[in-house]
Amino acid sequence: MVPFIADAALLPSPLPTTEAIALSEDVLKEYPGRRIVRIGEFVIKYGFYVSLNEGHTMRFLKQHSTVPIPEVYALYSTPTENVHMPTNYIIMENVPGESLQSCWCTLGSEAKNKITDQLRGYFTQLRRIPHQGYFGVVGKRPFEDGMFWQLDDTESNDTNHKQSSGPFESEQQMIEAILSKYHLAYPEFRKCGFYKRHFPEIVGDSAPVFSHSDFQRKNVIIREDGVAVLIDWEAAGWYPAFWEYAVAHFACDWRDDWYIWISRVLDEYPNHFVWVDTIFRELWS
Repeated sequence: MVPFIADAALLPSPLPTTEAIALSEDVLKEYPGRRIVRIGEFVIKYGFYVSLNEGHTMRFLKQHSTVPIPEVYALYSTPTENVHMPTNYIIMENVPGESLQSCWCTLGSEAKNKITDQLRGYFTQLRRIPHQGYFGVVGKRPFEDGMFWQLDDTESNDTNHKQSSGPFESEQQMIEAILSKYHLAYPEFRKCGFYKRHFPEIVGDSAPVFSHSDFQRKNVIIREDGVAVLIDWEAAGWYPAFWEYAVAHFACDWRDDWYIWISRVLDEYPNHFVWVDTIFRELWS
């Protein structure tokens, strides 16, 4: 994948070095193989489990929408010691503000209306981005959503256990891939046969629409001027129309009124959600 470095004139300050990134003590999140740190005006995602696809997707969105997202300043890779995968770096804008997750319960109806109206406009813009004839990630790359995986030749020589992550030519192919994963996870569980017979009838076979695919309050930053900024685009791509609504409710903790406001932001697909919720919970149980 081609690296990217923004023109120096567009940078708020010189980019931090890999050494400075590694030594940063301002750690926002940390998981095995990935780390998110803040250095001055930059936020850096890096690690061998970080995908540069997220950065390329964000650059694509800057060209095709006015949805407020962090500016991407650099995308590159370096060798990883004792690991066969490279360490990938996404250096982006640090967006000052508060996450919607942390402030939601302090907001009144007027503030919630204002924020969800903004978000509704953003997702309307995303849906208007012309699709490119496939279900997948920008650049006709495979999905990196947790519902998909693909074993390479170093992990398995059994072609029966290779699961496609796309890109897919149709919604039906995508659903078949999810159900194939279900079958591989629970080969003795005959319920998969029921899903294979009926789930495709529920979802239909619509055109792909561009989706964030991880719409949660933690991925919305409210700036001091009141503008909502969408972050965390690693799962974004072209999905079925119902997907955004279904996964947003799947991730909803149902402990407050957020689920009601999701429907102000996204078109509703309650029947699809029930199926997706059931299958996802069984897969991840």
